[in-house]
Amino acid sequence: MNNSAKIRITVATAIISLVLTAPVMAHEKGDVLLRAGVVTVVPTGDSGVVSGLPDGVNNARVEVEKNTQLSLTAVYMLRDRIGLEVLAATPFKHDIVGKGDLEGVDVGETSHLPPTLSLQYYFGEKNSRFNPYVGLGLNYTLFFSEKVDGKLVDTLNTLPTVAHLGGVHSADLELDGSFGLAAQAGVDVQLKDNWYLNAAVWYVDIDTSATLKTDLGTSHEVDVAVDPWVFNVAVAYKF
Repeated sequence: MNNSAKIRITVATAIISLVLTAPVMAHEKGDVLLRAGVVTVVPTGDSGVVSGLPDGVNNARVEVEKNTQLSLTAVYMLRDRIGLEVLAATPFKHDIVGKGDLEGVDVGETSHLPPTLSLQYYFGEKNSRFNPYVGLGLNYTLFFSEKVDGKLVDTLNTLPTVAHLGGVHSADLELDGSFGLAAQAGVDVQLKDNWYLNAAVWYVDIDTSATLKTDLGTSHEVDVAVDPWVFNVAVAYKF
């Protein structure tokens, strides 16, 4: 057995030992939990058809790709079993790629912040070190720092109607903010005293409208359903 395998076995054994020997402590009214970890946003939605393009370009769509950032969540227990959670993260940065008639084209990129407020219900009993929960809340997604990729500009300039007007030299992209519901499920696993390991997943309703404006005065719009699964793994401390 090599040293790397021995280290993995030792770490796993230590974690199991912590879980088995930790004093039992359920979340109760007045408790505050802070969780810090890593969160990944995986969009599942698609877009409508980009408007304002010439005849013959009838199926130009876009898709938002996944991104991973650092997460920070805070929970205040309003009463036994009932918690109020705020989810925050460092800004996500997503690439936007073309689909359909824009397949293979890098459209651009955007950053966003997705603060989410959820009311949670915890199922854990006082004799359990596992405290699963579900939650339902409201998400607001703010998009910013949108950029257009040069490959999209090059693609637009291959269109006869655009070339006839002298070609596109610059373009701006803007995405509207989004309000939507967020559903979640997760679990806190007590390690020792007030320390926990947390795993959680959300499904978030995020819909936005994207507008591309060129220096020719043309405007192209598309509705985008981002609708991501959000996966978070964190270490938590309860005060």
